[in-house]
Amino acid sequence: MSTIIDYYNQYDEWGRLEREPVEFQVNWHYIRKHMPTGGTVLDNGAGPGKYSMELAKAGYQVTLTDLTPRLVGIAEGKANELHLEGQFDGFHAADARDLHMLEDEQFDSSLMLGPMYHLQEESDRIMAVKELNRVTKKDGLVFVAFMPRIRHILTSLVSPDNWKPHDEVDAILQFAQTGCFNHADQGRFTGAYYFDIEDINPFMEVNGFETIDLIGSNAGALLNQTHWDYWREKGEVEVRKIIDLIIERATDPYILGVSSHLLYIGRKK
Repeated sequence: MSTIIDYYNQYDEWGRLEREPVEFQVNWHYIRKHMPTGGTVLDNGAGPGKYSMELAKAGYQVTLTDLTPRLVGIAEGKANELHLEGQFDGFHAADARDLHMLEDEQFDSSLMLGPMYHLQEESDRIMAVKELNRVTKKDGLVFVAFMPRIRHILTSLVSPDNWKPHDEVDAILQFAQTGCFNHADQGRFTGAYYFDIEDINPFMEVNGFETIDLIGSNAGALLNQTHWDYWREKGEVEVRKIIDLIIERATDPYILGVSSHLLYIGRKK
């Protein structure tokens, strides 16, 4: 985990969601659509707290955890800067596999929008999801982010030099079998795990959740900067139409394989 912490210590995760606003807008639309109007929320693996701040603004009582102490500190600073500290019940540097500082069935809803990206061992993935189950109230909602394996295969084929060792076909073929990706270049996104899409719902269901939906958080990742520049030149009204279209189509199961991230929505049994 030290390599992953090192990566996020130097990576601007808040900025990523600013640079990729479609993903945030899609997720936020469906989180608000399904969540109750109030209550306690865990943002587990929250990074610098982009979703936590919006939850706090919306009146939820939020607890934030993340593996990287620096990001927890940034989140606490953001809460103070936005005068939202009263909406937070705690900021914890914590591993998603061990939330011992949190009580059983403490939260009405729980988010886990990051930890599943970096748990390459199945036993670790099960531990994280079981901890999420433990701290969520019966019938509580959970929102869990995954990365689809097929999308990273396609991304590797399009930009092999950016995803070494996937500049060799044999490495891509091995990844297709394991879902594990370790970047050959130091300081890049690494220690990652990508799910086969058809395995996500059964994985969550066998670990205590009832599936509500699985959506494509960012099919807009197909569009590169040149594409977005083209549409922005036509005006913000046109860009808004595109984002609304992506939000509307996010529940289409045929879009899951081209989305860079997926959002599982479920209920604790």
